[in-house]
Amino acid sequence: MTTSSQTIIRSGTKPSIKGPETWFTGSVRIDNAFQLEAPGQATGAIVTFEPGARTFWHAHPQGQVLVVLTGVGWTQCEDGPRTEIRAGDVVTCACGKRHWHGAAATTAMSHLAVTETIDGKNTDWMEPVTQEQYLGGPLVTE
Repeated sequence: MTTSSQTIIRSGTKPSIKGPETWFTGSVRIDNAFQLEAPGQATGAIVTFEPGARTFWHAHPQGQVLVVLTGVGWTQCEDGPRTEIRAGDVVTCACGKRHWHGAAATTAMSHLAVTETIDGKNTDWMEPVTQEQYLGGPLVTE
């Protein structure tokens, strides 16, 4: 629905899609995806990760904001600790910094991901996060 100054994408009017196997490991669902019209540059979606599911390594040329909606997940920037994220947490990912995020091993997690586009691109996708990387090292919970 569009008015003179707003567009509303009604919940349920866009089908859920399966997270592509070229970007995710495990079972991932993407809902309510959007892309602002110019001059806006933001794209976003609600992404739900089943336990153990996660993104591949990736980076965002203009950065990213994640708002954890439900559950418990993990995130990690390259060369940093694996960190627990919980419902209500807001995670900012620096421009160009290689990272991953997803559900914890035994708990699902959903987040709203908002990313800006530059030159038509919002994400540089890389290789999968290995099981050793996903489970490895200490877990920061604070």
